[in-house]
Amino acid sequence: MEITEILRQGIVTEKSVKLQERNQYTFKVALTANKIDVRRAVEQLFKVKVVAVNIMRMPGKPRLIRRRGAAPRPVEAREWKKAIVTLAEGESIDALKA
Repeated sequence: MEITEILRQGIVTEKSVKLQERNQYTFKVALTANKIDVRRAVEQLFKVKVVAVNIMRMPGKPRLIRRRGAAPRPVEAREWKKAIVTLAEGESIDALKA
């Protein structure tokens, strides 16, 4: 699997910015990616040393699709996977700094 397929995008929220102070960075990753894939992708792409990787599946939430002239239709948003990567002391990823 290619690096760009594994790491979909960086996540920048209030919580992820607080985690950056503790050298932890949050990424949206492919559903098929595992901890080893994420570790290799981050180390190759950003040239940093990864200490730990935590992965969690985020469930799809119910949504309403609204179309003009039709009744709202309930659908389920896709589930996705989030990875929190802990870097070695002194390492940082400048691309995700808020």
